[in-house]
Amino acid sequence: MQTLLNDLGYGIPYSISLMAFLGTHEFGHFFASFYHRMRSTLPFFIPVPPLPFLLSLGTLGAVIRIKDRIPGTNALFDTGVSGPLSGFVVALGLLVYGFTHLPPVEYLYMIHPEYRLLGGIPSLPPENTLYLGKNLLYVLLENILSPVYRPPMFEMYHYPYLFAGWLGCFVTALNLLPVGQLDGGHIIYAMFGNKLHRTGSKTFLLIITLLGIPSLVLILFELFIPGMPVPLPESVTTWSWPGWILWAVILSRLLGSGHPPTMNDHELSTGRLLTGWLAIIIFILCFTPVPFGIT
Repeated sequence: MQTLLNDLGYGIPYSISLMAFLGTHEFGHFFASFYHRMRSTLPFFIPVPPLPFLLSLGTLGAVIRIKDRIPGTNALFDTGVSGPLSGFVVALGLLVYGFTHLPPVEYLYMIHPEYRLLGGIPSLPPENTLYLGKNLLYVLLENILSPVYRPPMFEMYHYPYLFAGWLGCFVTALNLLPVGQLDGGHIIYAMFGNKLHRTGSKTFLLIITLLGIPSLVLILFELFIPGMPVPLPESVTTWSWPGWILWAVILSRLLGSGHPPTMNDHELSTGRLLTGWLAIIIFILCFTPVPFGIT
């Protein structure tokens, strides 16, 4: 019983932080649709049970469903941008709080006493260890707020606020991909019109496909031709994540590169255009080329 209570004590900060991010993101969409008098559901949170041999985040995210057709470009833009901006504020707050309230390095030594025997925390993750990648925002914050001690990216699940903030940035970047009818697709369509939206969708589908191909080639060689050198430089495969191939397939099949018109397409105001550029900057800061890796 005591062990269960201890585990809950470790898990609650993470779960509350992640739910706060997801809820804020989806309620951003909800209140924007309410403002434009479009009927929508409340957020649905999608649970997922612990999965063996995989990092279980406890959730597959959250969604809402807008029941009415989008009346105009303003409504499309506001509904699309409100979720990522709202969620980003929470993710940024979690990262700042996590870096400014880091436990001392002894905290990690208590969890991994073997690191003391090794002379300190290893700079590289042990073999077959999952690690997280860094985005520009994470790099900036750790350099500004935590220049002395930086938790290793293969031990992030011991730092619930940093982990939840990192996940918030990752989810924000995924939603802001300027593809199809993702939030980023809504924003680009409202800002630049259908032609540039279609071009941007195809371009980013190509980019994430290219980001996934090298590591996919590496996996195929290890599966079917073990021991044979991969005909790619190691520096190329280091900056690749095979999950992008799956995302490219999903986005191309389910979302496509097109976007249905609203009932009244028109140009956005200067204020909304500036907000759209802010969303683009946030996407650049949060995008992680290699979000997950295994040594």
